[in-house]
Amino acid sequence: MDGATGSTTRAGMRNRLTAMAREAAKFGAVGGAGVLVNIGVFNLVRHVTDLQVVRASIIATVVAIAFNYVGFRYFTYRDRDKSGRTRELTLFLVFSAVGLVIENGVLYAATYGFGWDSPLQSNVFKFLGIGVATLFRFWSYRTWVFKALPVRETVQQAESFLVAKENKSSGAHTGTGGTHSSAGRVR
Repeated sequence: MDGATGSTTRAGMRNRLTAMAREAAKFGAVGGAGVLVNIGVFNLVRHVTDLQVVRASIIATVVAIAFNYVGFRYFTYRDRDKSGRTRELTLFLVFSAVGLVIENGVLYAATYGFGWDSPLQSNVFKFLGIGVATLFRFWSYRTWVFKALPVRETVQQAESFLVAKENKSSGAHTGTGGTHSSAGRVR
């Protein structure tokens, strides 16, 4: 590999890592707010009702899933393909349901398997379950639900934007003989 190819490869890798870090930060911001919603609703339901721990947790998880979908679609993944909303929502709900089972499975095991059901223990294992489920959700949402636009489509959109900007800035117009600038030269 020559020097130019190596630096191009490193720059491409750096760009991909930067994009992944930005995506993870946005996912984390929405997810962090979702965790607050989840834990808040969980504790509210436990405080005002006599529901069992896992049932209260499932209600809280469902509320957080709805909150997170809005955040992911309109903040984290707003630049992703929006053409198949029904498919997207269906996959989001399927993978969220798997995450719900993971999250509440941890709480269930702690509560009914080990008898750890004090309010503090329930919150600790609720939080731990959210953490484990978050790893699954990040992978599944970015891979299957909020799919990136195909590279060709992205490149075409960028090129059309650049051409339109170039034509606007140079005062170019299209005639029968090709594209001419305001000076009349054929490009």
